[in-house]
Amino acid sequence: MPEPTTPVTFPPAFLWGAATSAYQIEGAVREDGRTPSIWDTFSHTPGKTAGGEHGDIAIDHYHRYRDDVALMAELGLNAYRFSISWSRVQPTGRGPAVQKGLDFYRRLVDELLSKGIKPAVTLYHWDLPQELEDAGGWPERDIVHRFADYARIVGEALGDRVEQWITLNEPWCSAFLGYGSGVHAPGRTDPVAALRAAHHLNVAHGLGVSALRSVMPARNSVAVSLNPSMVRPFSDSPEDLAAVRKIDDMANGVFHGPMLHGAYPETLFAATSSLTDWSFVLDGDMAIANQPLDALGLNYYSPTLVSAAAEDAAGPRADGHGESDHSPWPAADDVMFHQTPGDRTEMGWTVDPTGLHELIMRYTREAPGLPLYVTENGAAYDDKMDADGRVHDPERIAYLHGHLRAVRRAITEGADVRGYFLWSLMDNFEWAYGYGKRFGAVYVDYATLARTPKSSAYWYAQAAKTGALPPLVTTTS
Repeated sequence: MPEPTTPVTFPPAFLWGAATSAYQIEGAVREDGRTPSIWDTFSHTPGKTAGGEHGDIAIDHYHRYRDDVALMAELGLNAYRFSISWSRVQPTGRGPAVQKGLDFYRRLVDELLSKGIKPAVTLYHWDLPQELEDAGGWPERDIVHRFADYARIVGEALGDRVEQWITLNEPWCSAFLGYGSGVHAPGRTDPVAALRAAHHLNVAHGLGVSALRSVMPARNSVAVSLNPSMVRPFSDSPEDLAAVRKIDDMANGVFHGPMLHGAYPETLFAATSSLTDWSFVLDGDMAIANQPLDALGLNYYSPTLVSAAAEDAAGPRADGHGESDHSPWPAADDVMFHQTPGDRTEMGWTVDPTGLHELIMRYTREAPGLPLYVTENGAAYDDKMDADGRVHDPERIAYLHGHLRAVRRAITEGADVRGYFLWSLMDNFEWAYGYGKRFGAVYVDYATLARTPKSSAYWYAQAAKTGALPPLVTTTS
């Protein structure tokens, strides 16, 4: 789209936020009763992360949270999305809470509120207590009850002050990267376990929604953050359109079907019938998963381009989700993934704001009347500090400008988008990629842990403070 001649402005109540997750930033993995999560175990397993890097210290947010909140306030953010470390609050995944763990989040929430920043809590951002994985993890039925108990504990502790809640972050990654391709913790490579995990995440979400509502004020909003794929066909051939249908079911319908509509796509059952009869779906599960929501979070980075695979193809591998000999797409070796054209980020992901606009409009149709939030959007670039101690990242500014314009376009077309959370507030531990991929608007020197806002942070701050997108120039103060 060409540069607009009139300012791109947003509704007055629009939330301008940033997002993080516990394991990526907190550190302090052995303090105040916290026990290992699956990401502690995975990152300390040789060969699983780049350079063997881990989140033991991460960026030490556990000890520096007051400074980090002050930085958010300086940047004009009015919302902050963070996740709770399950094993910090409930170390074994069972039984009573550890109050020191809850106290950290109480202090963080109080600090945010004192600065006029609205906290948005995500209960689960991939860091399952290791003891629960040892008992079978997400593929086993008992996990849904453990999650409901955990949700109730956190809701009771923080529900009087936190109004925005998210049950799960990107359950697709938890199920299919964690149990299918194995590039995420716990690193298992069983397609049936991945499908079982997906189902139990759906049921756990529903039980978590009910648990939160049972202990919190009615004013609070409960949502889920999905990472739907904007799946496009390589051509208009019937074979390529069938490939889109299959991947759309496995990326999107597997979660929004139960959560929003109370049913899985029948085409998903048909596509995976060679693997499972789905007998792990019990009577009543769809009603549990299909709890009324107050909002829906959408995470978006890049679109997905697919075609039918040639007969001699080795299967779907170039899908942007990390290298593995195992596919995260069960029973989809007849689908080929392609790199979409355009500029790419340091992750190799194509920059395409049209995908975000299309995704928002799709979910406006999928869930009419349900408020939407962009709960993650951002880009990794090879950011460097210059001799003057500044970090200029014009590519990220252009990325944010384009995607925020896409959000505004969706709003003008009738989408009820109420906020945007930049991923991420600060550079941090980028899962299996270690510390080599910088997504932050704030630069972190990993040797000293000093924080330095990048040009994009100041650009975004101006947008947050004025409610309008600044021009595409690098602002450094």
